Amino acid sequence: MTPHDLVTSLRPLLAAECAAEAPAAGVDAADLEQAVWVRLLSDGCPAAGGRTRAAYALRLRAAVRAEARAARRRTRNEVPYDPTTHEPRDVSCVETTVLAAEEGRALRAAVRRLPGRCPRLLRALLSRKDPTYREIAGELGMSQGSLGPVRSRCLGCLRRMLTAEVAAPEPWGKER
Repeated sequence: MTPHDLVTSLRPLLAAECAAEAPAAGVDAADLEQAVWVRLLSDGCPAAGGRTRAAYALRLRAAVRAEARAARRRTRNEVPYDPTTHEPRDVSCVETTVLAAEEGRALRAAVRRLPGRCPRLLRALLSRKDPTYREIAGELGMSQGSLGPVRSRCLGCLRRMLTAEVAAPEPWGKER
């Protein structure tokens, strides 16, 4: 039996095994099947020399189970990121609103303390009207090409300023 014949004859078995294991592993059967092929090929699955089809079937089933276990571990350990829920779930809506407003006030106060033309530029970038770079450049009397580098310098300055303002705990757990 050639390797091609072996793969062709074992493909239905692999598809059935993956279809049976995939729901419990929390993955798609096709993804599991592909992962098993990768595992078998990376293990250096030898040609049909000396082994029976039954021996290959046992090895294939073991590989499916091993990949399904690995997928279950990944599914159990991975936490999907949901950008809409970045706040803890037990915080009330009022508290979330108050905290967001306080963060906004702190950010606007820090932007006002920036040097040079940074306050006007960042206020324009943070505007609710969402102006384009062309509109901002016209409003500030700057070239459109210089907005990016100036914005980058202003954000770096703002980052350094806010980092310095974050209260680092003093020794013995006391905060400033």
